[in-house]
Amino acid sequence: MTIWLNGALRDADAARVSVFDHGLTVGDGVFETIKAVDGRGFAVTRHLERLARSARGLGLPEPDLDEVRRACDAVLEANPMPYGRLRITYTGGLSPLGSDRGTERPTLVVALGESTRRADSTAIVTVPWTRNERGALAGLKTTSYGENVIALARAREHGASEAVLANTVGQLCEGTGSNVFVVLDGKLYTPPLSSGCLAGITRALVVDWAGAQEADLPLDVLEQAEEVFLTSSLRDVQAVHRVDERELPGAPGPVTAKAMRIFDERSAADFDPS
Repeated sequence: MTIWLNGALRDADAARVSVFDHGLTVGDGVFETIKAVDGRGFAVTRHLERLARSARGLGLPEPDLDEVRRACDAVLEANPMPYGRLRITYTGGLSPLGSDRGTERPTLVVALGESTRRADSTAIVTVPWTRNERGALAGLKTTSYGENVIALARAREHGASEAVLANTVGQLCEGTGSNVFVVLDGKLYTPPLSSGCLAGITRALVVDWAGAQEADLPLDVLEQAEEVFLTSSLRDVQAVHRVDERELPGAPGPVTAKAMRIFDERSAADFDPS
């Protein structure tokens, strides 16, 4: 496996990042996960724009997006595979122990791992922990993923692939690595960004392409929704057939199936949608 590390392609086994890298010691970093199909990354421009927004929000130096794009292209070319997860990680770099950043340049790593296409439907669980919609990291895609690790482990314990969280005022927010859509009275809804959820790339495309409406929704909307689905870079649009103990027979339902079809058609027609 060949990766990009700080300006050059390197063999993954020989690549080294300092144990004092701020991304390791305090989670001071941002990242993007991009679907890669036959050597091409999907929606790369949107992902790079979000990487820059997250870096600004965290106070990191602006990444050189031309370099990041070159790194992505080089890694994709060096590691041919039919379907993969392209991961960009950008951290605060070598720093003193503690929260203060050092003066060294940020660390940039781009790596590619083989992946499989998602199943048409999955199970999710709700968890008792919340997203802080007013926190400094709200809406940023940072490497501070400890809460997600805990929540996803709870989901796995209950035979689910995703955990869904409310925000501090009890509104539906997001999954650990996905956005959530629900169907009520035949209409499609998703929480607004003000809920604290990540501005998902797939989420934004589904809102535009499938005509979803943003609305503040209580977490218990999952108990009444006619259909539920998740979106993310590797899930695309994935139906939910179970929420906690509630079964949703027939998933994907008609609204979800339409959203899946529209997304498949539009993304195939334009691999880097603006």
